[in-house]
Parts: sequence; C-alpha cells; structure tokens
Amino acid sequence: MTTAPLRKDAARNWQRILDVGRRLVDDEAPIQLNEVARSAEVGVATVYRHFPTPEALVETIATPGLEALADRPPTGDPWEALRDFLHAAIEAQTSDPAIATTLAAPHDALPHTTELKQRLHARFAELLDRAHKAGVIDPAVTAADIAPLMCGVAFAAKVHPGDRAATARRYLDILFDGLRSRVS
Repeated sequence: MTTAPLRKDAARNWQRILDVGRRLVDDEAPIQLNEVARSAEVGVATVYRHFPTPEALVETIATPGLEALADRPPTGDPWEALRDFLHAAIEAQTSDPAIATTLAAPHDALPHTTELKQRLHARFAELLDRAHKAGVIDPAVTAADIAPLMCGVAFAAKVHPGDRAATARRYLDILFDGLRSRVS
C-alpha cells in the first residue's frame, strides 16, 4: 500500500506516538490511546487518526520486526533452514513484546499485519515441507503441532528468570531434539 508522505509536523507526531507506544509495550503496560496522546503531547484526534485502536498501534510497532522475519532468506540445508527460522522467530518474540502480542492476537487490526502473518506461515510451511522431504524431521510433525510448541517456548522463556533469549534458545534446542527424525 502506497501512501502520500506525511507533512513534517504530522510525521513528527506519528513518531512521537510510536515512541510512547513502544515504551508502553516494552514496559508491558496497557495501551490506552488517550494516555498515549497525553504522553506524546498530541491531540487525541491525532492519535486516533493514525491508530484507530490500541491493537493498530501495537501492530505498527511490531511491523519492522515481522517484516525482517518474513524477508529472512532460508539458510543452509533443510534442517538448518528450519531451525534457523524458528530460532529467529523465537528471538523476535522474546526480544520484542509487540511481536509476541501481534502473533498471539486472534484478529488483526491492520491488513498489512494479516499479509505479514500469511507470509510468515507460508515461509514456515515451505521450510517444514523441505525438512519433511529431506527426511530430517519426523514425518508426523505438522505446522499445527509446532505453532503451540513455539508459544510454549516463548511463554516458558518469559516466566523463567534470567536471560529470556538464552532460555528460549535452550528450550527450542530441546524441542528440536524431539522433532528430529530418528533414522535407525
């Protein structure tokens, strides 16, 4: 979707709104658009014009990280490519609460978010299919199996004290040991 560039004052206001939203998301504080307007020192109508719902603001904050993940090229053999993609996905979820919130949401506020999620699902399905065809992952494992397992890893890393990213990588590696095809 192409839009006209914002006027300088509008772009400045948009960035201030995003900055306040980012702070709230990072602090895991609820986003109330009236409070965002006050903190960003802009009018309430300005916030609602750019972001009609709190979810739209969170999705906008998550967009760069989701785009980077969706555009990430596959690396290595089928096993490495799947593993690297899932490691990048869990790293994104544990390092950016906006991404975790956006991926967990049952509905999207923005069409671009829906498109990004579709691209992520397609990339994951492609990598899983390659791993199945190469015989490096248990053939009974489906995308529907891995999605809740990834949520579980992200949740476990969130509640575990210490370095969330390191914990998530460790738990994901344990999960990978269970996913790997056993050749006798």
